[in-house]
Amino acid sequence: MGKLTLYPWQEQHWHRLRSYIQQNRIPQALLFSGPAGQGRRHLAEYYARALLCHAPQDEGTPCGACSACKLFDGGTHPDFIAVEPDEPGKAIGIDKVRQLIGKLALKPQYHAYRVAIFQPADALNTASANAFLKCLEEPGERTCLLLISEQPARLPATIRSRCQKIVCEIPERDAALRWLHGAGVREQAELLLDLAGGAPLLAKQYAETGIAALRQEYFQAWLQIGEGKADWLAVAERWHKQEQIELNVVLAWLASWLADIVKCAYRADSAHLANPDLKNSLQGVAERLELQRVYRFYDRVLTAKAQLATQLNQQLMLEQLLIDWSQLNPH
Repeated sequence: MGKLTLYPWQEQHWHRLRSYIQQNRIPQALLFSGPAGQGRRHLAEYYARALLCHAPQDEGTPCGACSACKLFDGGTHPDFIAVEPDEPGKAIGIDKVRQLIGKLALKPQYHAYRVAIFQPADALNTASANAFLKCLEEPGERTCLLLISEQPARLPATIRSRCQKIVCEIPERDAALRWLHGAGVREQAELLLDLAGGAPLLAKQYAETGIAALRQEYFQAWLQIGEGKADWLAVAERWHKQEQIELNVVLAWLASWLADIVKCAYRADSAHLANPDLKNSLQGVAERLELQRVYRFYDRVLTAKAQLATQLNQQLMLEQLLIDWSQLNPH
C-alpha cells in the first residue's frame, strides 16, 4: 500500500478531516483515539501531509510529488514535528515539550501549516502535560497539534477538552478480512484477526511474525505447567527473554484463556469463546479446576498486566504468575 493511500475503513474520517481543509477551519488540536493496529498514525500523517502539501489534489488530497511531500517522505520537513518518548514505554519528558514550544514560537518555514504529532499522547507526564497545555492555549499561527492515544482517558481533562475528537474504531469484520486477503494474508486470517482484537494491521503484523504458532507454543507450555509436566521457572525465563512479542500480549493471552475456561465451565459454544481453536483443551481444564480459584487467578493476571508500565521486575512477575497457575491445578 502506497504512502498516499488511506485504508478503506478510514474514508469516513478523511471526509471529516478534508472538510476542515475545504472550509479553512483547521482545529488547533485533534485527538485520534482508538485501539492499536488500525492505522491511527497513518490517518494523522495523511492529514498532516494534506496540510503541508503545496499542490493538494481532489479537494485536499496530498499530491505526493511537490517539494513539501518529498520532504515529508524523507522525514525532513521543517514544519512537521514528531514528539515521542525516547524509548517505548517511557514518558514524554518536559524537555521535549519545551523544545516544541521553542519551535512553535517561530513562524512556519513554508506558507502552509506547521504540524506536530504526539504519540502516544498519554505518555505525557504531569510536568510535560502542564507545559503542553500552554501550547494548546496559545498554539501560534497556522499550527495544528495532532495527538494519538490508545488510552485517551489517561490524558488530563484540560487537554482532552481542548481537542476535536477523531475516534478510530475497529473496522467491520468483513471489511477487515477483505483487506487482509488483499494484503496477501489468507492462511489463518480469521484466527489472526481474532488474536489482534479485530485490528487488521495488527493481524497482518502477526501473520508476518508467526504469532499464531508462537501462541500455540505458549499455550502448550502453559498447559504443561498446569499438568506438572513443565518447569515454571524455565518457562518464565524463556518467555521473559523472547523478543518476538510484548509481554502485555502474553498476559492478554493468559487472561483470554482463563476467561474462556470460565465460559467452558458453563458450556458456552465455540462462537462465544475468544479462543475457539483451543476449545477442547480449555474444556478439559475447566472440568478439573475450581471456578472460584480461576476467578481469583484471572484477577491477578489483569493486575499484573496493569502493572507493566511500572518499574516492576517482569521476570519475577512471570515466575509468580506461573507458580500460582501451577498451584491452582490439582496434580
